[in-house]
Amino acid sequence: MTTWIATTQDDKLADRTSDIESTNATTAADLQLDGNEYQALRGFGGCFNELGWLPLQNVSEAERDQIIKELFSPDEMNFTFNRAPVGANDFADHWYSYDEVDGDYGMEHFSVEHDEQTLIPYIHRAQEWQPNMQLFSSPWSPPTWMKRPKAYNYGRLVQTPENLKAYAKYFVKYIQAYAEHGITVNQLHVQNEVFADQKFPSALWDSEALKVFIRDYLGPAFDEAGLDTDIWLGTLNGPEDMAWTGGGYGMTLNNYNRFVDNILFDDGARKYIKGIAYQWAGQNCIARTHESWPEIELIQSESECGTGDNSWEYAEYIFHLINHYFRNGATAYTYWNMILDDQDSTWGWWQNSLFTITADKHEVRRNPEYYVMRHFSHYVRPGAKVLGTTGHFNSMAIAFRNPDGTVVVVAQNALDEERPFEFADPDAAERGFKVTLAPRSFNTFVLD
Repeated sequence: MTTWIATTQDDKLADRTSDIESTNATTAADLQLDGNEYQALRGFGGCFNELGWLPLQNVSEAERDQIIKELFSPDEMNFTFNRAPVGANDFADHWYSYDEVDGDYGMEHFSVEHDEQTLIPYIHRAQEWQPNMQLFSSPWSPPTWMKRPKAYNYGRLVQTPENLKAYAKYFVKYIQAYAEHGITVNQLHVQNEVFADQKFPSALWDSEALKVFIRDYLGPAFDEAGLDTDIWLGTLNGPEDMAWTGGGYGMTLNNYNRFVDNILFDDGARKYIKGIAYQWAGQNCIARTHESWPEIELIQSESECGTGDNSWEYAEYIFHLINHYFRNGATAYTYWNMILDDQDSTWGWWQNSLFTITADKHEVRRNPEYYVMRHFSHYVRPGAKVLGTTGHFNSMAIAFRNPDGTVVVVAQNALDEERPFEFADPDAAERGFKVTLAPRSFNTFVLD
């Protein structure tokens, strides 16, 4: 049996199963399985941000429970692979770190007390539905006294042995502190967006500095502490080999091979790196990494965020990103702001979210990207494998095989007109079908 769920701007998650026409065909020009199976998926998720937790406190308990359920329940969006910041990120209530005592190289004043009011209870709510969920964490900025300039925004970590050793200890204590709160940090990603020098918490890292820190400080510190948290090279928002500089005058070079391969070809660093996380401009690098280092696991670590208008057009772009990352080896896709209110951010860039909770009347809205994510995450289960396909819809569709053997096809019609869509599995003629996809629609087919 085949089921079909379809979403348009005017009709969300409609059951269109009765409109499916069986073909019993083993070939299809639109989308056809080619017999290949690729990477198994960890799953889908989002990032636990303070500016998502705070508006949740303004709705009724029943509404709050429903939102958490829809995000994390195995019967809903089933977010099993989620992210948390180490200290403040750009959607924190205000900037902070876990140790702002200048020169505290021993981390004697380290404390996650701030997180006990926001991020930790947020994660605990998710654990009610996903007690075994995976969590990866990354810092946006080191403690300010380790940086030049001494500020959360802009700059970089000062690369002295004292700082590097202390920063490795900072991560060890973070993982241990969260464990004391019943939260396992499965992966530590060394820095959010290593190419970002921003007015929100950020820190630049070059390739050589990352290599030395992982090889000589972070990896050995994890070994000494007996941690089984994996170290990931991430999150990489590039490099872009060539990019226009401001105003379009001139070009800047940040060579992919000299950045990524400089680290991976170093055996001392490579032995600690369990995977690589890409986001934003990193979408230009993932295929090259997958081709050169197929044994290294890859994920997409942060969905691009838009400008807060939560448009249908941007949701269509997110569909493209999901398809692109999975077709190029990613094992997970992580959304950014799961929940926001409809006010400006703390630093001026408002962004899209799955849920909006209005600041005035505390009304709950489900935005277009909610439906895009649900079309994938509700049906494609952890452990599903990406299936090879051929056909004219390859840029607008992708197929998976779930652990229970069901095949899931997620297809977009990005055009402004109806389009016929035909699918075939050469090994199972009974799975062949054809339908008509509505204009600008998202569609999920589940085939037994």
